[in-house]
Amino acid sequence: MNTAPSGDSRNHSAPPPAPAVAPVADPSPEPVAAPVVGPPSGQAPGLGAGPDAVRVWRDLRTLVLEVADVRTRVTEELGMSYFRAKALRHIATEGPLTLSALAAGLFADAPHTTLTVEYLVQRGHVTREPNPADRRSKLVEVTEQGARAAAVMARVSDTPPPALRGLSQADLTTLERILDSALRRE
Repeated sequence: MNTAPSGDSRNHSAPPPAPAVAPVADPSPEPVAAPVVGPPSGQAPGLGAGPDAVRVWRDLRTLVLEVADVRTRVTEELGMSYFRAKALRHIATEGPLTLSALAAGLFADAPHTTLTVEYLVQRGHVTREPNPADRRSKLVEVTEQGARAAAVMARVSDTPPPALRGLSQADLTTLERILDSALRRE
């Protein structure tokens, strides 16, 4: 019996067995992100970036977040939030992992990571067992079902949008060089 208080989306009873990768409605909401704060009063958008950098950044965001819209496609294919699918893929590729290592790899806090792992355990995507090297911690490992779902996440998120696939090899090489340079500066 689910004894969770109203608003608590965790199911404390044994979940029904889930199909291999069939989408399941995800009733629990994702945490609300902090509001985006603009530049200090009187400062132009871009926090000191020139207009070219601001324009390129807007175009990159549009391509990734709106044109490709990977988050929506992943959510529709797997029936879980993008963050949960991202966590599952991270466990599948990097695991087994401790909860703290998973949280660090996802740039998430420990409580949110724990809730995410609970969700994935309840649906049969991962297991959580005592860490033989340190009994105070748990190791999270992907199951066969979870590996299949992680493969769907990889297929969907790694498929470039048509706008990118339509670029010439020379343009792709140039774009890769530019992005590599920008990422190394972070």
